[in-house]
Amino acid sequence: MEISKTLEQIMALVKHREVMISDHGYDELAEDAISVNDIISGVANGIVVEDYPDYFKGSCVLVLQKDRQGNPIHAVWGIPKGSSSPAVLVTAYRPDPNRWSNDLMRRKQ
Repeated sequence: MEISKTLEQIMALVKHREVMISDHGYDELAEDAISVNDIISGVANGIVVEDYPDYFKGSCVLVLQKDRQGNPIHAVWGIPKGSSSPAVLVTAYRPDPNRWSNDLMRRKQ
């Protein structure tokens, strides 16, 4: 899948350190033992799983990323509606293999 416009914007914002992590995002990072450094550095090699350019709160994208050990992470990044900054980490979690395809790109039915 080609890179989405939303993910391109997110990557540029992260590169310029224009990042915010939501309260929910911090909670989920802690719950799944994901470091902020892993989530920030991992977006550069992220792969789009689902893209929501017209989401009512602002464009957002579900991205498959890896931590520094190479373990998969799903991260939802967004940009607030009516804004061009910052990149907001909405949530991040370690995908449950019982709920996702083997490549972690499709939800199981």
